Order: sequence, then C-alpha cells, then structure tokens
Amino acid sequence: MVKKAPRRTAERILEVTLELFNRFGEPNVSTTLISSELGISPGNLYYHYPAKDELINSLFDRYERSLNELLNASDGVRDVEDAWFFMHTLFELIWEYRFLYRDLNDLLSKNRRLETHFQSVLKNKTRAVKALLDGMSRAGAVTIDSREVDATATSMVVVLTYWLSFEYVRDPRNALEPANSQAALMRGAHHVLNLLVPYLEKGQRAHLMGLVDAYNRGD
Repeated sequence: MVKKAPRRTAERILEVTLELFNRFGEPNVSTTLISSELGISPGNLYYHYPAKDELINSLFDRYERSLNELLNASDGVRDVEDAWFFMHTLFELIWEYRFLYRDLNDLLSKNRRLETHFQSVLKNKTRAVKALLDGMSRAGAVTIDSREVDATATSMVVVLTYWLSFEYVRDPRNALEPANSQAALMRGAHHVLNLLVPYLEKGQRAHLMGLVDAYNRGD
C-alpha cells in the first residue's frame, strides 16, 4: 500500500487554526492552543506564521479567493431555483469560514488589512447580487424598478453578512455548532431571497414558497 505524502506543516496549521477559530471564536484561541492542538512546538508554529494576524490573513486570503470565484456564478442566475442554489452555496462558504463573521467587528478593529479587504468583499457581494437581479429581470423572473435595485441589493448583502451573527445572538450556545449548520444555512438563504418576494413573478413566488416548504418538511 502506497503511503500518502504528509501534508505540509503550514497547511496543517491553517486547517487546525480554522477549526479552532470556528469552534471557539478567534479572540479565544491563542497560538499556544494552536501549537498544542497540532502537537508541535510554538517555535515551529512561529517559523511558519510569526504572528497570529498572519494566520488570520492567510485564512482570509483563502476565503476571499473562493468567494470571488463563487460570486462570478451570479451571472448565470435566471430564476428562483438558480438563486436558491447560489445563495445556499454562498452560505456554505461563509459557514466554512464562520469565525470571520462571528467576530467580524472585533477582527476589523484589530486588523487593518482585513478592514480594507472586507470593504472589497462587500463591494463584490453587492456587484454579484446586482448581477443576479439583472439576470432574473431579463429572464422575467422578477420585475423591479431600477430605482429599487441598489437598496434591495444592499439589504440582501446585509442579511448575507450578518446572518450568522443573528443566529449566534439568538442561540449563543448552539447556533454555530456543526450539527446545526444546515438549518442555519437554509434559514439564511430563505431570508435573503424573501427580500425578493415583492418583485417575483407569480409562478416564481410560488416556487420559492415550495422550496421553503420542502425544507421545512425535510424533503
């Protein structure tokens, strides 16, 4: 049997750090805890990542690359079914890096690089949501006045960005546990798309309600 090559230490460090940040929140995780969880010396950790901010920035870079790739798919959204899949996939990525959203304001106040880059994240999300609205409008799935597009897109991005914070405040002990992930993601996707209800074509509105009902039944 051929043994797999060992993963590079730097990659292992990031994977374990992400798991710990997601589980306990970034402010509650020290580099000492990370090195202990990995079974390596603090010196080995510092060799790869000399400061905690470098761990945070490296994880954010991975998140941002995946996010931008996913946001490009908004150009292909034409109806509620597409939008439901797109939003759920987007929430899955946010969930994978949920520590960024759970501790967002704290992280931005301490990390200048994240402060500036997250502004780009918001702009890219808004651009993608506008592309989604444009595609659905051209396909006849929504009818929305051009004067309402900016406000609607902004509202959708606000829910996207702060949904996990809402879930956490609602149930701090359980909301961000892996066992609750699917329910949280579905609720998030539902509430983002619910902002489109006033603009949806009648059949599309019924289809959205059908998707929500199927989720509630556990189909």
